[in-house]
Amino acid sequence: MKHAPEKSNIPETEGGSNRTARKKRGNKPAQPQTHPDLVNLLGQGASVRRYRWLRYLKPMLPEILAAGALQSLIYTAFILNAERSDWDNLAIVCTVLVALPFAIALALLGLRRQDYPFTTAVFVTLVFFNAAVAMLSGARIPISYSALLTCYPIITVAMVFANLRLRRSLHDSVAILDFPDAERANALLGGVAVLRDKDADITPYDRILIDSETHHNPEWSGFLTRAYMVGAKITPWISFLEMRRGRVDVDAFDISHLAYSPSQIYYSKAKRVFDIVAVLLTAPLTVPLGILIWLYIRALDGGPALFVQTRRGYAGQPFNMLKFRTMHLGRQGGSTRKNDDRIIRGCGFLRRLRLDELPQLLNIWRGEMSLVGPRPVAEYVAQASEAAEPKFIHRWLVVPGITGWAQVNSGYAETTQQEIDKLSYDLYYIKHLSVDLDILIILSTISTVIFGKGAR
Repeated sequence: MKHAPEKSNIPETEGGSNRTARKKRGNKPAQPQTHPDLVNLLGQGASVRRYRWLRYLKPMLPEILAAGALQSLIYTAFILNAERSDWDNLAIVCTVLVALPFAIALALLGLRRQDYPFTTAVFVTLVFFNAAVAMLSGARIPISYSALLTCYPIITVAMVFANLRLRRSLHDSVAILDFPDAERANALLGGVAVLRDKDADITPYDRILIDSETHHNPEWSGFLTRAYMVGAKITPWISFLEMRRGRVDVDAFDISHLAYSPSQIYYSKAKRVFDIVAVLLTAPLTVPLGILIWLYIRALDGGPALFVQTRRGYAGQPFNMLKFRTMHLGRQGGSTRKNDDRIIRGCGFLRRLRLDELPQLLNIWRGEMSLVGPRPVAEYVAQASEAAEPKFIHRWLVVPGITGWAQVNSGYAETTQQEIDKLSYDLYYIKHLSVDLDILIILSTISTVIFGKGAR
């Protein structure tokens, strides 16, 4: 009977030790070995990740088909308007325009693990669209550049919505691995499938939620390996809950959780540039509008049209925040009520559209505020909130904004406790700072102002 060779105790980190070890083995090349657990996993049907393209593509089809159809119609309209009759070239270009959304969607499927669906979709669409135009030009096919320029915003918007729809579908295909506190976790998650044993079928799920303390051990290593091999993403359930709710657990939050990626660091520095550009681009509209509002308030109530209040800003430094005064002179202060008689006639409309905050563009120009960030609070509110919750101080890590994640999700706070409740949203924003989140906040703010949807 042959005995298995004994393992050498000679370390292999040094060159001389490696040569000695090879001499002891007779200079035979090492034979690849397969771990027994991996053999068992393969025998149970596990395999290297295979993307389920058709399944992932299905939720994106409405936007894909709409983009292809609209682009073809627009391009055809331009060609007919130009009285061209090269139908073969038209057919080639329309075929490319119909196929292009499918190609972009397949690329987005490969990038579906990215944390920034908006910017990813915009970038991928830009690359593919330019590549398609270059291909048509290189093939010397006569094309209408003005028509293609008109098509570009349409396919960009369509692919952004398609990618967002894909992300939502991935969030619906979730299961949680059983652990002692799984019932409470499942209740917080809103009800997801529970996998109660190591042999459970995981192929229907795109994401498996685990409890780090329970499942990161040798007992569950085989299951986790099998999950990785079939393409499921492994996520701690606490992290998934935070992502789904859009807020952090303030009690469990620690400053060490703020580990910014390079893209977040670059964006935090670039935000100042974006703010200045936004102020300059909107100035032709906001400056005349601001002058009209200023004249209206002066005419109806007299006195100063601007209301100045000390607010807590970046790094805890106080600054003077500007607003248009919408209440009668001498009657400011306290929370507003429905049909509040202190509000100047017609200024309730300004408040609903948040036009009273136009002077804060000057605060942005000075660098005291940003378009998006935690809403600055009055000095007395900051002191009371810090006394009630020491972690409130973390809000000063970023520049405050005209609108913010807490504002679009929970609205205005009237009490110290409500400010503490909003802190969970502000900390989420600080932790997940990104251009995608800022765009979402801006779109949510517009939806609230124009359509009355969401928190006010």
